[in-house]
Amino acid sequence: MMKRSFKENGFTLAETLVAVAIFTAVMAAVWALQISIFSNQRTVSGSLQTAQDAETILKTMLTELRAAAPGGNGAYTIASAATNTISFFSDPDDDGQTEKLTYSLFGTNLYRAVIQPSGSPVVYNIASQTTTTLMTNVRNGTSTLVFQYFDQNYTGTSSPLTLPVDIPSVRLVGITLILDVSTNLAPAARTYSTVANLRNLKTNL
Repeated sequence: MMKRSFKENGFTLAETLVAVAIFTAVMAAVWALQISIFSNQRTVSGSLQTAQDAETILKTMLTELRAAAPGGNGAYTIASAATNTISFFSDPDDDGQTEKLTYSLFGTNLYRAVIQPSGSPVVYNIASQTTTTLMTNVRNGTSTLVFQYFDQNYTGTSSPLTLPVDIPSVRLVGITLILDVSTNLAPAARTYSTVANLRNLKTNL
């Protein structure tokens, strides 16, 4: 009997497995690239939003600090002054009553707390305090202070008051925020700074 030889037109099992492996690797690389692009776009978008939020928040802080005044109970204008927190009295809602405001950084979150005055004589009850998270992804750490304080001799390049701060000497408050949505991705961290002049405490009129 005559033997017949065959030539297979399809793929062998080994060839099929190799093809599947190559296809899987390519798809995984494409997927990883898409994820990376999406993540970068989201980070850039988040950074832009953070920048806009930072400008708005700093303007608000600047306005409230400039209008700082004695408390409704006669308390001194600045209640406390530290590197990552400040408490003072102001009237941000223009209702004729002086609220107690506190800005503070805990971890990477910047908070704003408000205590409305109540009673006669006026008291500021901590139990009625409302706290709002203003911003996340604040990266000041220990190397860059959120708040610095200056006396009436501030010239623009003067050194801040030493800690602990002599509160009655404070005439200006410097604010610095370092913001970074993701420390592992571009864009790099951005620094925002401003100086608030406490108008009601000025002595060099």
